[in-house]
Amino acid sequence: MVASDQVSGWELRICICGLVMRREKSNKLQLTAVDLFSGCGGLTTGLKIAGFKVLAAVEADQTVAEIYRKNHRSTLMFQRDITELTPTVLMQAVELLPGKLDLLAGCPPCQGFSSLRTRNGASRNNDRRNALVHQIVRFAKILKPKAIMLENVPRLLTHSSFKEVQSALRKLGYRVESRIENASDFGVPQRRKRLIMLATRNFSPRFAERNQNRVSVRQAIGGLPPPNSSSDKLHTSDMSRRSKRVREIIAHIPKDGGSRKSLPKRLQLKCHRRAKGFSDVYGRMSWDDVSPTITGGCYNPSKGRFLHPIQDRPITLREAALLQGFPPKYYFDPSIGQQPIALMIGNALPPPFVAQHAKVVARLLRSDAKRKPGAKAGFP
Repeated sequence: MVASDQVSGWELRICICGLVMRREKSNKLQLTAVDLFSGCGGLTTGLKIAGFKVLAAVEADQTVAEIYRKNHRSTLMFQRDITELTPTVLMQAVELLPGKLDLLAGCPPCQGFSSLRTRNGASRNNDRRNALVHQIVRFAKILKPKAIMLENVPRLLTHSSFKEVQSALRKLGYRVESRIENASDFGVPQRRKRLIMLATRNFSPRFAERNQNRVSVRQAIGGLPPPNSSSDKLHTSDMSRRSKRVREIIAHIPKDGGSRKSLPKRLQLKCHRRAKGFSDVYGRMSWDDVSPTITGGCYNPSKGRFLHPIQDRPITLREAALLQGFPPKYYFDPSIGQQPIALMIGNALPPPFVAQHAKVVARLLRSDAKRKPGAKAGFP
């Protein structure tokens, strides 16, 4: 199953998408973190790879929280609505004092800000989940962490809620920087633009440098055995459940990056002939490129470019998880069904993306801890 942080001298080697990330036995200062809006654990996984001990996590959904617990047994899970959790209760549970937490991290539900929910930005969005981003400030006021990391969809950058959050953090004494990055520039075999905000107390925020060499779909999933040929219940495919017409359409999509535009007219769906957008549906991934953004519909070819590069099928849930940057043996309970698992994977924050930025934050935190006595202090 999944290794635990409680093992002495623990070393985690995760081979993801041809990229080896290692957390080695070290006598370095142990850094701590709290993961708000944890989901199934993508953010926590990245933080642990970067060397943080994640003390606590918060997740409202019971099923999702249970998946998190299975993978991160040493982290205290608060399975409840974050608006009903008092920061002092969390602090007491993990024996934290104000100002002692190294990193407060969170990825508030992004569906409320997503352009897919606003007709690509054409309509106004008053989703109540937009207000959850303010929980970062509520917890920061009490915990007084040394650094804060927030991640979300790019549209949040121009939203009034985000501007209010940045302003509130600056009033609390934080230096705040934000930018939009593509996860594919940070070891993730996937094209996924994300907003990342860093707020720090005693030093200037710094982001990770972009990688020159991207990890391809081939590197991520090319070495997997055919579906249904292993004990991995997430690496399965049952094309017989799809209609004969759909199977014929998939078979006619050109291999290695082909799209439905190449289909003969008799196989083109009427809705596709009329539609101007969403041209990636029923498209194949390309072996030597990154994948498109992995969403909650990643197992369904009608939801995007989610067909395998050469096999006549959509990608499996295990392939989706690998393209999202999860470790190869990350646990998802197959009994809960395909759609809930796909949604967890699609909503997760890619661990390698988190890890690269968190490693920079970790270096800055350790450097700050070594400063000479009498240096400018943060919160009292």
